Amino acid sequence: MLRYLLPPLLAFISSLLLTKKVRQLALRYHIVDAPTEERKIQKGHVPLLGGLAVYFSFALILILSWSLGWLSDGKITVAKILGIILGGLVICLVGFWDDKCNIQTKSFIGPFLASLVALGAGITIGYVTNPFLAGTGPYGRALLYFGGSIGYLLSFIWLLIMMYTTKFLDGLDGLVSGIGAIGSLILFVVSLFWDVPQSSTSILCLILTGSCLGFLVYNWHPASIFLGESGSVFIGFMLGVLAIISGGKIATALLIMGIPLLDLIWVVLRRIFKERKSPFTGDRKHLHFRLLDAGFSHRGAVLFLYFLTIIFGTASLFLQSQSKVLTLAILIVVMLLLAIILIKFSNKNTT
Repeated sequence: MLRYLLPPLLAFISSLLLTKKVRQLALRYHIVDAPTEERKIQKGHVPLLGGLAVYFSFALILILSWSLGWLSDGKITVAKILGIILGGLVICLVGFWDDKCNIQTKSFIGPFLASLVALGAGITIGYVTNPFLAGTGPYGRALLYFGGSIGYLLSFIWLLIMMYTTKFLDGLDGLVSGIGAIGSLILFVVSLFWDVPQSSTSILCLILTGSCLGFLVYNWHPASIFLGESGSVFIGFMLGVLAIISGGKIATALLIMGIPLLDLIWVVLRRIFKERKSPFTGDRKHLHFRLLDAGFSHRGAVLFLYFLTIIFGTASLFLQSQSKVLTLAILIVVMLLLAIILIKFSNKNTT
């Protein structure tokens, strides 16, 4: 039982302490986010680098759990543990560079390198549940197997998608850190259904939950520190990795991150094909900003997105593969209806 209680508790405490220290350092060296653009809605300069606190608290408790033998069930190899630590470190180093020097045009470097590190460590999609065929696999389910270059390519694309989803989502106080905590907690519960008791995958999920919640204390609106590039990307990286090492729980992760992911797709397609500009150009047309324009308070918009994440993420705990596909379709419909309603109300409020 201590394996379920101590890792998230220690991660929460270390994240809480490190966030305070990182905030002081960011202020001392003036690594802050200034409200110089329309989409930056904070009042005044807010310190960046919060992702360093999330990463180092996660890495610290991961190494501690590893040294205590809590990750020795054979589910996660030493190479994968090192891949997670090194991949996250790459993200933090590039993210620190971005936050300090504002190198947004090179923001693909961190996610790209971290994905390669993960693949090199063996963190790849070997199979996913086939929702359309009956049959049996290692866990009594029909499976689709991926090997060789296909498995590596799918894993690379998957990790990039998850990292850019959380990166683009990071527009409101507490949004990414809160959804990161919710997502990792749901993946923990999922691991209880298929994995051995107190498995290494479940403990990793709990460590990420604690690290996100410790940071959320300072990141809740009005935030006294932001995640920065490193934090928003690292949380997406870890959710993507956890979905892979938890036994190909890709559909579960899609349901957890469904709304932000669909928002990412919508925004990128609009920027490329309608507005003819770079997909990385920031604006106020994300779903979370449209909630504000439609009359939601800052906290209300964040809580509403938490609610949607919990609803669809929790639904994945009780659904079989075919039902998850149906739920994903429902999620798409919900997103489209929500977008139409919000566009209508936001346009009404601006006229």
